[in-house]
Amino acid sequence: MVKRVLVTDEAIAVIDTLIAKFGKLIFHQSGGCCDGSSPMCFQDGELMLDNSDVCLGEIHGCLFYMSRDQFEYWKHTQLIIDVVKGRGASFSLEIPLGLRFITKSRLFTDEEIQVLEANIV
Repeated sequence: MVKRVLVTDEAIAVIDTLIAKFGKLIFHQSGGCCDGSSPMCFQDGELMLDNSDVCLGEIHGCLFYMSRDQFEYWKHTQLIIDVVKGRGASFSLEIPLGLRFITKSRLFTDEEIQVLEANIV
């Protein structure tokens, strides 16, 4: 199975801390506002989602979204969510911890793209 979004062990540890404090979480890949194009973490229900958002999958039990327009640009890229020290300038829940989530990426292979396109509902 090819996943559109992955998460590092370091980011999982931070997600666990946030879940313990806030409960169920979601992520949304920012399109350039606030802290550039960082993945932003919210309590489930805090961010209004609609049909202009695409769910790319889950990271550590948390749904991960991106705007449909941005997805069209990034659909050939696998996102890897990591965490680094430093305060971002967003509203993401990890910011008070002195950390911020970051997105690393790699292009899918031709074979992976075929698998992904075959699984479109």
